[in-house]
Amino acid sequence: MHLTAQAFRAWRNKRITLLGMSGVGKTHLSTQLRSYNWFHYSGDYRIGTRYLDEAILDLIKQQAMKTPFLKQLLRNDWIYIRNNIRVDDLGPVLSFVGKLGNPEKGGVELNEFISRQAQYRRAEIESMRDVPAFIEKAQTVYGYQHFVNDVGGSLCELDEPGIIELLAEHTLLIYIKTTDPQEEEVLIQRAQSDPKPLYYRPAFLQEYLSHYLNEKGLLYAAEIDPDDFTRWIFPHLFRSRLPRYEAITQAYGYTVTSRDIATLRDEQDFLQLVEAALENPKGTQDATGRT
Repeated sequence: MHLTAQAFRAWRNKRITLLGMSGVGKTHLSTQLRSYNWFHYSGDYRIGTRYLDEAILDLIKQQAMKTPFLKQLLRNDWIYIRNNIRVDDLGPVLSFVGKLGNPEKGGVELNEFISRQAQYRRAEIESMRDVPAFIEKAQTVYGYQHFVNDVGGSLCELDEPGIIELLAEHTLLIYIKTTDPQEEEVLIQRAQSDPKPLYYRPAFLQEYLSHYLNEKGLLYAAEIDPDDFTRWIFPHLFRSRLPRYEAITQAYGYTVTSRDIATLRDEQDFLQLVEAALENPKGTQDATGRT
């Protein structure tokens, strides 16, 4: 969707999709907008509560069944287990996706990890296909005037025909871009210390898994320290995604900066920032119009 600043200003029911890497401020901004009559649609929340809910619960039950006391309670329906995912806490999804590596160190065996990656990819695709229906629900069921789609950082990895086009048809795509190497390093360090559910394209995972094994002198993925691998691979993943987001934005959207997102005080600041991006689609500007 392409709009002029004037058309955006006159758009009574604004619909925006926020793109960008984990940590650039998509969820924080979406949460802020909710208090200004914006419906916050979280792709990862939809994944955890709808498309991976049963798989997450099955995984938890498998672990619980290894404990005789819990096994008896579960088999007699004396207790139940519930997925308590929240928009600001995606722990259950993270636990399901897991980290590749030695199961004795909390990792997931390679074939199982690949299977879960495929399930996560399919869940993210379906959650994005739900966006048009939730745009309608946001107004007719919940009474919100505007809609913000807070997508996962892996959206650019899906390579699913029609998904980006669907979002561009129904929403204005706004890419939150990092602007300097120091800021990128902060995001990388933050993601390494507080990891979110990650999806790796199969070709990317195969390539960098091979590099990691060679670098560490290991023969099998089962020998990998899962935390070390996750920390090691994230910077490569981060940098591989940047040109993919640039390509999406060049074709379908507009760019703002994470620096400017961090300074927003209210909805009016956000609207001015978007208008500045629409007026200058070739560059990035802050809410005051500076490039």
